[in-house]
Amino acid sequence: MEIIVLLIAAIVFYIVGYKTHGRHISINLEVNSKEPTPAHLKKDGVDFVPAKLPILFGHHFASIAGAGPIVGPIIASGFGWFPVYLWLLIGAVFIGGVHDYTSIIASVRHEGKSIGEIIERYIGINGRRLFLAFAWSTLILVIAVFINIVADTFVRTPSAATSSLLFMLVAIVFGITSFKFRISTIKASFIAVPLLFFSVYIGNLFPLNINKETWQLIMFGYIFIASVTPVWLLLQPRDYLNSFLLYALMIGAFVGIFFASPNLHLPAFTSFSVKNLGYLFPVLFVTVACGAISGFHSLVSSGTTSKQLNKMVDAKRVGYGGMLLEGILAVLALFAVASLKPSEFDKFYELQLFVPAFAEGIGRFIESIPIVNISLDSARTFTSLAVSAFALTTLDTSTRLARFLFQESTDNPQENNTVTKNKKGSLFQNRFFATFITVLLGALLTFSGQSASLWPIFGSANQLLAAFALLSITTWLAHQKFPYFFTLIPTIFMFTVTSMALITLIYLNLFTERNYMLVAIAFSLLAISIIMCSKAYIQLRKVIIKNNKVQEEF
Repeated sequence: MEIIVLLIAAIVFYIVGYKTHGRHISINLEVNSKEPTPAHLKKDGVDFVPAKLPILFGHHFASIAGAGPIVGPIIASGFGWFPVYLWLLIGAVFIGGVHDYTSIIASVRHEGKSIGEIIERYIGINGRRLFLAFAWSTLILVIAVFINIVADTFVRTPSAATSSLLFMLVAIVFGITSFKFRISTIKASFIAVPLLFFSVYIGNLFPLNINKETWQLIMFGYIFIASVTPVWLLLQPRDYLNSFLLYALMIGAFVGIFFASPNLHLPAFTSFSVKNLGYLFPVLFVTVACGAISGFHSLVSSGTTSKQLNKMVDAKRVGYGGMLLEGILAVLALFAVASLKPSEFDKFYELQLFVPAFAEGIGRFIESIPIVNISLDSARTFTSLAVSAFALTTLDTSTRLARFLFQESTDNPQENNTVTKNKKGSLFQNRFFATFITVLLGALLTFSGQSASLWPIFGSANQLLAAFALLSITTWLAHQKFPYFFTLIPTIFMFTVTSMALITLIYLNLFTERNYMLVAIAFSLLAISIIMCSKAYIQLRKVIIKNNKVQEEF
C-alpha cells in the first residue's frame, strides 16, 4: 500500500475530529472569547504574559513535540505499522486532544494553576501532594535523561551545537524587538526565520567540538537561566522560531512523499508479543505516548501555556490543534521507518538507533523533491538538527515546569495565618531558589549515572500523569455540573492500560530481569494510582448523589 494514501487519510481524520469533537468539547465547556484569562488578570512580565496565537502555538507545539512523537511510534513499530497507526488516529482525536484542550481550560479557570491545584480542590489536599511530588520527580528524571541526550547529540553532531547557540541569540533579539519595541510578529518573523535557517548553515561551517561533561555543565547553567528569565525574552521566541524547523521538516517530508510515492515495507502486523518490548496490550499504549496522549502535555498546558493564553478561544487551536499536529508528526515518523527496506529497519531497530532511522527515512523523502535539489546527506543532517533542537526545547520547558510545581508544592493555601505563611514560604516561593533545587537534583542524578536505568519506567509514569490529569478534570467538570463523559471514558481507559503496564513491568523485572529498583518504583506508581482512583471515586460519588437530589427537588 502506498504511504501517501494512509497519510492523507490520517490528515482528513484529524481535520474532521478537530471540527466535530473539538467543537463538541468547546460547547460543553462553554468557551467564549469574552472570558478573561490569567495572562491579563495576573500579568507580571515574567510568567503571566499574553502571547499572540502564532507565538503561543509555536511555544506549545515545540514544548510538547520534542523527540517523543518520533521515538515512541518507531519503538512500537515492532508490532507492525497498523496497530501504531490506528492508536495514533483514535488516541489523538478522542483522548490526547481532549486531555490537552481541557487541561488548558481547567488551568485558566483556576488562575493559571497546575493540575495539582485542581486535584486539591476537588479530590483533596493529600491527592494534590501526591500528584505534585510525583510530577516534580518525573520532571527531574526528564531533565537528567534529556541532558544526556542533548550532550550526546552535540558531541556526535558538533554542528548542531553551534546552530543551537545561534538559535538562542536570534530568539533573544526576536523577543526584545517584539516585546520591547512592539515590532509586529510578521515583520520580525521575516527577518528571524531566515536567520534561523542560516544558523543551520553556519553550524555546518563552524562545528563546536566540546566533550560531553562540559556540555552537561553548560546545559545545566542554561536551563537555570532559561527557567528564571521572563518568558518573552527566551522561552516564547525560541519555541516559536524553533517550531519553523519542525514545520519545514514536516512539509518537506509530506511533499517528498508525493514525489517519491514510497510503499510500506514493514508488515502491517508482526506479533502480539515482541522480544524486549512485551505484549501489544498494554505496551502499545504506554510506548506511543506523545503522538496519541502524553501526561507531559498536561504539565505544559497547565504550566506555561495557560499563563500565556490571550483569549479563551485560542485554547482549542493551541491545545486540541497542537495535539493533532503532533499526531501527524508521529504518523510521519512511523511511515519514515516503515518505508525502509526490512534489512535496514532491522539494523536500526536492533541497535536502537531510532532517531537515525527517522532521519534516514525523512531524508529520503526530502531528497526526492526535484525543485529544491537537496542531497541525502544534507537532508539527514537537517532532520537530526531539528530533532536535537526540539530535545533542547523540551529540556528548558521541563525545568520551568518543575520550578512551578516546586513552588506550588511548598505553598500551603490552607494556612490561615498569612504572616506565618509568607515567612515560611518566602524562600521556597522564590523562583531562583526553586530552580536551583530542581537543577541541583537533576545534576546529581545525571552525574550519578543512574538516570539511564530508569528509562523503562518513563512510559508508564508519563501515561499515569495523563490519567491523573483526566481524573482531576473529570471531577472538576462533575462539580461544575458540566457534561464529563468525554473525559471520564478516556480516564478509565488510561488508568486501565497504565495499571496493566505496571503489573507487567513488575512481573518481568521481578522474575526475569531481576531489576528490583524498577520493581519498587512500579509498585509505588501502582499504589499512587490506586489511592488517587479511590479518592476520586468517593468525591465523584458524592457529587453525583448531590446533583441527583437537587434534580429530584426540582
